[in-house]
This record gives sequence, structure tokens and C-alpha cells, in this order.
Amino acid sequence: MDKNKKISYIATTLLILLTFVIIQALIIGGVIDSYWQAILFFLCINIILSISLNITVGNLGQITLGHAGFMSIGAYTAGIFLKTELVGGVGGFIISLLLAGLVAFLFSLIIGIPVLRLNGDYLAIVTLAFGEIIRVLAENLTITGGAQGMTGIPTIDSFALVFFVTVLSVVFMYSIMTSRFGRSVLAIKDNELAAESSGVNTTRYKTFAFTLSALFAGVAGAIYAQTTGVIAAGVFNYNKSFDILVMVVLGGMGSFTGSIISTIVLTIVPEILRAFADWRMIIYSVILVLVMIFRPQGLMGREEFSISRLLAKIKRKKALKKEKDDGK
Repeated sequence: MDKNKKISYIATTLLILLTFVIIQALIIGGVIDSYWQAILFFLCINIILSISLNITVGNLGQITLGHAGFMSIGAYTAGIFLKTELVGGVGGFIISLLLAGLVAFLFSLIIGIPVLRLNGDYLAIVTLAFGEIIRVLAENLTITGGAQGMTGIPTIDSFALVFFVTVLSVVFMYSIMTSRFGRSVLAIKDNELAAESSGVNTTRYKTFAFTLSALFAGVAGAIYAQTTGVIAAGVFNYNKSFDILVMVVLGGMGSFTGSIISTIVLTIVPEILRAFADWRMIIYSVILVLVMIFRPQGLMGREEFSISRLLAKIKRKKALKKEKDDGK
């Protein structure tokens, strides 16, 4: 590992810890009240959702509109488990995340193997239908609380727990998608026929990306269930899937950094604009339209913000300046 990469990892870790310390201090000091703490929980959930969807949409290049369905599977799995009160506290929280991710993974595996033979609009329509089927089933099953929803789910109010689960989820997904597996998925996106000719098992890697995406959508659903304490099937409709897709497209398809930035903007800005009442959604929509007009590739395109790249750029500028000064 070169020096710039080491500095980059250290600087990123310090930046994450500094962000946590500042937010935690504001919560303890009462500057961030319970309402904004709930928004921060929602922000962490949305970050996991947008980055997990970016695996399928940005890295694999397949449009799926059933992400809210996998989120609901995770939420209901966690809710059902926690209501049994077999394990409570932090242990119950961790186990519920694992169970939610596992069940979402199994559903995605069952759906993904036949569905991923489709491409483009056909895949989008089928996954949209899957999400709606899950929602309708949740509204009609007794175990999920039916149309009235599931209530009485044990909740957590630890920002530290949710924050670091989010960080670990992002780091894990980023590590996977920058590994050999991730490069194979990107090869399929660029040219599926060429990738297959080069020995890449396209069915395997497409299923891998789809199931990984669904697994973390389930984790996000489990966190949602435990931060709200109430689950209503209507929350996981197709509008939710579209909202997550907008975050991915706005940030830049294929850019994890872009997804984080766009998710922060699209989660916080509507809350800030609440003061404008009826004009809130108009202003919000205009902002989205302007970004798409002037930055159609998204805020980050396919690029990632890299501290090591930034350091290398500064180093090159210094070297050029030194050469220029020596020439004088």
C-alpha cells in the first residue's frame, strides 16, 4: 500500500470519527432535538438504501424498482423477531439486522435467478411488480399486522449504534465493489457479451450484485423498524423505490460518494424547506430539475471523492510550481 493510500484511509477514518463526535456532542447538548435525531436516523437508512441500489443500477447497469420491497421484507422480519422478545438490547438489534438481511437475500435469490434474464424496461417492470406484491401481501397477512400495520416493535434511540452500522455497511459494500467481484460486475455493465467471452460468469455475478443489494436493503428496513417502532405497508410502495432511485441518479450512477452526497441533500433539504409550506415541494422539484439540466451525469458522475487522489494532485501542482520557479 502506497503512502498516499495510507494517508487517505487515516484521513477518512478521522473524518468519520470527527463527524460522529460533533453530531453526538450536539445531541447530548440538546442542540439536535428528538425530531432532528429522527431525521438523522432516516438519513442513515437512506444512505444504506441508495448505496445498495447503486450496486445494481450504477455498477451492474440494471434498473430495478423493487428496492422498497426488500426493505419491507427486512423491516417485517426484524419486527416479528423483536416482538418475540427472545433477545433484547444491542444483541437483539444486531441479530435482527442479520436475520433481516438473510431473509431479504433469500427472497432476492428466488426472484433474481429467473428475473435477471431480463434487461432494461422489462426488468424494471417485473421488479416494480414484485415490490407491489410484497406490499399487498403485507397488508393482508395477520403476522404483519394487516392493513393496520405492525406496532409495539422495541425501539432504539442510540445514534452511535445506527451511525456505525451505516458506516460498516458502506465500507463493506465499497470494499466488495472495488474488489475482483466488483470489477467483474462493472465489466458486465460495460459489455456483457465481451465479459462473458473473457470468462466472466455473467449469471453468477449479476445474481451476486442483485442479492447483495437486496441484503442491505433488508438491513436498512430492520433499522427503520427499530427507529420508528411502527411499520405500515403503505410506506414501502413504488414511490419509495422511485425516491431511492432519484438519490442514485442525482448522485451519479456508479459513484458511492455521489450517492451519499445526494442522499444527504434529498433527506435534509425537504425538512429545511418545511418553513415554506406549500412552496416546499415546488422548490425541491425545481432544484432537482436544475441539477439534471446542468449536471445530467449526476453530482459526481462515475467518480469517487478520493483523498489520495486529492493529495497526489496537490503534490503534482507543487512539483510543477517548483519546476517553474527553478526555470526562472
